[in-house]
Parts: sequence; structure tokens; C-alpha cells
Amino acid sequence: MAVRLGKYIEQVDIRNSDNSLGEDFVIGVSTQKEFIKTKADLEGVSLTSYKQVSQNSFVYVPDTSRRGDKIALAYNSSEEIYLVSAIYTVFKVKDDSLDDLIPDYLFLYFNRPEFDRYARFHSWGSAREVFSWDDMCEIEIELPPVSVQQNYVNVYNAMLQNQKVFEKGLNDLKLINEAYVENLRHKIQPVTIGSYIKLSEEYNVDLIYGKEDVMGMTITKEIIPTKANLSETSFEKYIIVKQKHFIYNPRTHGKRIGLGFNNSKKIFIISWNNIAFHVKEEAKDILLPEYLFLFFKRDEWDRWACFNSWGSSTEVFAWDDLCETKIPIPDISIQQAIVNIFNAYNKRKAIVEKLKRQIKGICPILVRGAMGEAYG
Repeated sequence: MAVRLGKYIEQVDIRNSDNSLGEDFVIGVSTQKEFIKTKADLEGVSLTSYKQVSQNSFVYVPDTSRRGDKIALAYNSSEEIYLVSAIYTVFKVKDDSLDDLIPDYLFLYFNRPEFDRYARFHSWGSAREVFSWDDMCEIEIELPPVSVQQNYVNVYNAMLQNQKVFEKGLNDLKLINEAYVENLRHKIQPVTIGSYIKLSEEYNVDLIYGKEDVMGMTITKEIIPTKANLSETSFEKYIIVKQKHFIYNPRTHGKRIGLGFNNSKKIFIISWNNIAFHVKEEAKDILLPEYLFLFFKRDEWDRWACFNSWGSSTEVFAWDDLCETKIPIPDISIQQAIVNIFNAYNKRKAIVEKLKRQIKGICPILVRGAMGEAYG
């Protein structure tokens, strides 16, 4: 039988009034039901009004209108205490309800697409739609026996632990790679890359490539399908980007540069507003393109590039400036070893992302399984 969720949960409003927790404790909440590093600028901000999120507590953002079809919510299953903005709602399962509802099982319930759809449908407002606390309390939920809830929570936690093991290995590989590269910077005199790279100036004049071949790049150094409206676009002036070629957007975006590396087997095209380049054929025995890409992915390079951008209304990082980038260039075998570590990192990262998707996708299955076991 369905019961009203409000009977089992209550708000928690413990403020950081004594300012005992600083900026390092402030986190954000994502629509993927995870805690994330806050994007807020906390310089000069008083944290005394921020709410504490202790172990086994939930937090969600009532404002749903700017988050697509999902609601930002997370569950603190750790022993850490976090801080969130006062506009967030923090709640927990009541102490006298723990014999009826396990917090971890409730999180499985929230982690389903069905919950997101319900929350969006029951959000209200004009300029800003809100899924209020009262709306949360009105949710009707089927509660299997606690023993059944725990069985399915155990399955979920086992998968989560597997993901964490992979993530730990992922972080170790990243640290090894960064330490290796940083060590090179102190041992080998950096040189400018301008003599090793060349502009790619092959244009799509014969219209071999069309709309489906147009790509762009992100400030996180990824190549993605373009977001531009191409309905009335002519592609003759678009630049052809071959394998192992780089692309970048000369216009800077905040503190980062949009750049990508074509490490696939596909040839694509980019707008003539961007710049494509590659390592010269005669220089590939000296500088591996993949090794060069590692340096473009470093935060230090973004900071250097933005510092060396110029302009008034639009700041530009010109080709000549990019050629002034300095990197240490060790023996080609050492470069390859560093690239191999980076490739292993990317493979493990892909496994972690796949595990996350699987864990996310299994939540509705686990809830249905618990219902089926309890009610036949």
C-alpha cells in the first residue's frame, strides 16, 4: 500500500552560524544526483547562513525550471559534513521512521527517471518553477519491509564500491601522469613549439564533407558535434581536419581555450572561424602529437594562453601566440611512455563512466525488484 512520504521525512536546518566550516566544505548538487564542486564565487561571502548536510541527510534544489527535466538532489552517505546554500532544502528520514524506511533505499527511489518526471510535473510557478517541500511530502511511495529494502541497497552499494575502486585507480594514474610531466619541466629546458607545428589549410572546396561532418570543440578539450545552426550554411570555406590534427577557437572563453585533438579515424570539418594545425611530418620523430595534446590539456596552459590573449570586446589568442607555447621535449620513447599512461587513464575513465551509467540505470530495476519481492 502506498504511503505519504511526508510521514517519514523531516527538514534539517542547522546553520554554520559559528563559521566553523570554511570554503572547503561548500559543495553543489547536480541533476545526476551527486555532490559536485561548487561553481559559486565565494570571495567575500559569509558562510554563516549556509546549511550543514550531515551523514544520511538529503539535499535538493527546489528550483527546477533551469535544469531541464531533472531535479538536482544528492544524498550524503559519507561521514563528512558539507555546506550548501541557504536556498537549498536539507532533510532526512526521521529517527523514529528508520524501522520503516532506510535512507539508502529512499535514495534509490530518488535516483530514478520516474522521480524526475514526477518532480517536474508537480513543479509550479511562472518565471521560476519550484518543487516545494510540501510537494516532496505529498509523494506516495510503496515501502517494502526493511529487510527487503536492505537486500536491494546491498546490491547497489556493492556496485558503488566497485566503481570507487576503479576511481581510486583512475586518480592514481592521473597523479602519476601529472607528476611525470611536472618532473620533466624541471629537468629539461622547455622550447617553443612553433618550429614543430603547421597550420592546416585544406578547405572543403569540393564539398566532400557536409553538415553531418561539422564538429566543434569544448573548453575541456573535447571534440563534439557543432551546436551551430547550419540550415543555410555553405561548407566550401570549412577547414578539413584529418587524423592527429588539432583545432582551437582563437576567442577565449573565461579562463579557458576551446581546443580539441582528432585522435579518431574520422575526418571532419570545422568553421573557418577556428584554426586547425598539426605536427609537421618531419617533426613527428621529435614531437608526438599525443604528447603535445597533454600539455594543451593542462590548466597551466589555459592560464598562460588567456593571459597572452588580447583585444577589447573580444579577446583573441592568436596563432603566433600559440606558437610561442614552451614545453619540454624529451626523447620520443619517454613521450610515448607518458602517452601510454594517459591512454590507460582514459580507458579506465571510460570504464568508470560506464559503471556510473550502469549504476544509475539499475536504480529503477532495484526498486521494482523490491516491490515485486514484497508484494508479488
